[in-house]
Amino acid sequence: MLAGVSGIDLVMLIVAADEGVMPQTREHFDICRLLGIKAGFVVLTKSDLVDAETMELARLDVAELVKGSFLESAAVIEVSSLDLAGLESVRELLKESSRHISPKPNYFSTRLPIDRSFTVKGFGAVVTGTLAAGEIRDADELQLLPDGRRIRVRGLQTHGRKVASVHSGQRVAVNLAGIDHSIIARGMQVCEPDVFRPSQIIDTEVEVLETAKRPLRTRQRIRLHIGTIEALARVTVLNNAGEIAQGEAGSVQLRLEQSIVCVPDERFIIRQYSPQETIAGGRILDPLAEKHRRKDQAAVNKYLADLAKYENGTVGQIAVFIDHSGKAGIDLADLRARTGLDESFLRKLLVELVVAGTVIDAAGRFLSATAYLEITENATAELELFHKSEPLARGMPLDVMRERAFAYIPPTIARAVVDQLVHDGKAIVSADIVRLASHRTELSGPEQRTSESISEIYRLAGLDVPRMNDVLAAASEGGSSPEVVRKLFNMKVDAGEIVKVTDEFYFAASVIDSLVAKLRDQAAATGNSLIDVAQFKQIAGVSRKYAIPLLEYFDRTRVTRRAADKRIIL
Repeated sequence: MLAGVSGIDLVMLIVAADEGVMPQTREHFDICRLLGIKAGFVVLTKSDLVDAETMELARLDVAELVKGSFLESAAVIEVSSLDLAGLESVRELLKESSRHISPKPNYFSTRLPIDRSFTVKGFGAVVTGTLAAGEIRDADELQLLPDGRRIRVRGLQTHGRKVASVHSGQRVAVNLAGIDHSIIARGMQVCEPDVFRPSQIIDTEVEVLETAKRPLRTRQRIRLHIGTIEALARVTVLNNAGEIAQGEAGSVQLRLEQSIVCVPDERFIIRQYSPQETIAGGRILDPLAEKHRRKDQAAVNKYLADLAKYENGTVGQIAVFIDHSGKAGIDLADLRARTGLDESFLRKLLVELVVAGTVIDAAGRFLSATAYLEITENATAELELFHKSEPLARGMPLDVMRERAFAYIPPTIARAVVDQLVHDGKAIVSADIVRLASHRTELSGPEQRTSESISEIYRLAGLDVPRMNDVLAAASEGGSSPEVVRKLFNMKVDAGEIVKVTDEFYFAASVIDSLVAKLRDQAAATGNSLIDVAQFKQIAGVSRKYAIPLLEYFDRTRVTRRAADKRIIL
């Protein structure tokens, strides 16, 4: 029975009137209830073999069984296969009930749990099952999981008819190209490529049957029935007692002995390892869980309780997954793998969360606004500490900032935080150096004199600038160390007082401004904005050693534009 129950929307509970509710009836009913089936009715068979009193006892027996369940108010039809009494009523009720079944959502990625595989001579491998989600079209490329190999659809049938496509909820036979049927086993799934990820650890919400002989306990070995697969697993009950009593429910992590594919809200049945009796059931909360540490149990239980509030594919559920990802965030592929959602639909949910301000999109990685704020505040605090400890430094190198402020933070999020600080005017980035925009350096007397000395050296040098070693030596005469001189020099570069033309050549900004004005005056006076290197050397009064770097700098800063071997003064 369990191999195909995952696709049921409507149930007929069959009870023989001359026998009443039997142990197998109870087990089948419990399974239907645990699987979350919402619609159905009861059929009492063999009505021709019992009198009115026995039939009434059978009705009372059924009423006691279904009390408080989805079948409590369901119709009960008496049927006889001998004289066909009641059969027409069953047919009509089936038709009527089927009209009230909600259509399957169309925002999940394609997934077909396989219940049979065989080969047809001249056609090759064929698999059958009930399409759990999405759509399959003729010639589609799909993926066999957990195997992982790609396969192609070469034909489709539903109820014996050839079709061009099938949709979720339909029974389907799929003829597959590029694979031998001996590789395929019941329980495997045919899926949209590169969406789902097989897992051996899943977090769940479990209800233990009142009829179970003992509580469900941690480390208990069980048989998990989900989709079309039976898999062995070990139980980890996520409470202090380490068990869930009969008739109770709780959070459970299942650690499987093989990889499976599943999605949140998918229902499953738990049977005892031996003897094989149904003892519990539940639904998936997180199909890609990690082993939980005992010290994290309170946080884990809150996370799973939050997930349990929402159906798969809702804004609330996505927000919980994102919040749980913490400062590391989660990307679109991870969210699709956890939910099985269609990409376009998932993007709509993410946009809704981002617009609401509860989630931040950090260059395609999503994290809660709270986590993002914590990262930002920590980055700002680290910059403040750096400025206090290194008051003359230009700022914190980005690689140092990654170590101090963004340890274990993905680079995309770290970059987004820095970019946002710059955008908000709170930080400045120059040549892979970060500093707070509010940072102001207060120089001591000797440092102030050294700073003025550096400015004077470059102002007097004009375009014939000295080497850096000469600058360090000259500026150090005031008593400052070469290290302090270097820091003061870098401060002037950051402030724009000294202009970097190349790694070797730096000039006073006033000298560069004067040269730009001279070039433009020359162009205006002659009516000719075109100059070559020789003319530039003459105007600037420099050798080729300085002329080429200066012209290339002017090209970069759009003072000039290169045209063959000449420049146009802009």
